[in-house]
Amino acid sequence: MDLEAHEFQLDDLVERIKANDTRLVALQVPEGLKMQAFEMMDTIESETSARVVLSADPCYGACDLVHDKMKNIGVELVAHMGHSQMNIDSGMDTQFIPVTYNRSPEIAPVIPILNTHRDIAIQRVNNAIEPPSSEVEAVLKFEDMVGRVSPLTDSKLGLVGSIQHLHLLPTYKKYLEDAGFDVTIPVGGARLSFPGQVLGCNYSGDDPTVGHYLFLGSGDFHPIGLVMHTGKPLAMLDPYTDEASEMGRERIERILRQRSALIMSSMDKQRFGILIGSKPGQMRRNLAMRMKNKLKKHGKNAYLMAMEHVGPELIDFYPVDVFVNTACPRIAIDDAVKYDKPMITPYELEVVLGEKKWEDGYQFDEIH
Repeated sequence: MDLEAHEFQLDDLVERIKANDTRLVALQVPEGLKMQAFEMMDTIESETSARVVLSADPCYGACDLVHDKMKNIGVELVAHMGHSQMNIDSGMDTQFIPVTYNRSPEIAPVIPILNTHRDIAIQRVNNAIEPPSSEVEAVLKFEDMVGRVSPLTDSKLGLVGSIQHLHLLPTYKKYLEDAGFDVTIPVGGARLSFPGQVLGCNYSGDDPTVGHYLFLGSGDFHPIGLVMHTGKPLAMLDPYTDEASEMGRERIERILRQRSALIMSSMDKQRFGILIGSKPGQMRRNLAMRMKNKLKKHGKNAYLMAMEHVGPELIDFYPVDVFVNTACPRIAIDDAVKYDKPMITPYELEVVLGEKKWEDGYQFDEIH
């Protein structure tokens, strides 16, 4: 990652601190940018009379807010770096500071992938959706392992990205239109602040006019979630490496096989620990209570466990057989192999209990 190409927009924060004569500020920085945290602290302290304390706990998103514990040490304002504000209340004054990454990869390497995906989308629009007659046909249709194909009304290219690259989307929209694509930048729900934004827990911008996607960003978690949620082809263009790739069917099938194995291994289990995320943007208490009631109805034992951070060393020793995760969805998807016991999602629990069928199409866990 080229840290020098990141732009940290601190001017508005500095002006707010001066205007309010703020004395103690907390700086919250995502994991990938923590190496530059001290530099940011120096800038704020040199331009204001405030003192800055770094919230050094892990930070993985705008749902991950420090709230009460910063109040306890006298902080008046939290500067949350690199994420956009969600529809949640942190419980104290919080300013979200944009971070942009200013390198622009060439689109040429991704064009062949997009052409292939557009052809798939056009076929879906023009032909009635029928079950594939062979494995080869399933691959060509980009059908996932549980036999789901999203119905389409159009074959548009949906242009999306992670937060630090969203400022590039209008420029790339023009590039792609000049290359012959019909491009839309989807607008999502209240949890998403900007057009084209995707989160690891929310894909509400999807609609039937979008036939395939291009994701501008790095890492696999957003693309995995988008493909598993929509069932649509997705190409990736990484601004950090200039590499073009796709989230292919083999990768998705591998994940689905893992999920299927966890479901099967949970079916004869009796004791379930239901994890509740205590971070403001991850707290789904009502969902956890519904899962507990379902387990009770099926004669299972269920124990509610509220946690701020979730990790194997923190929960594996509890005397339960299965964990049900209602905190950040990526805990169950990204980190499942780290746990000694099955870590499943609320949808997967419903499959375990026979209330939903795997064959009807896998449902990716989202927070709205």
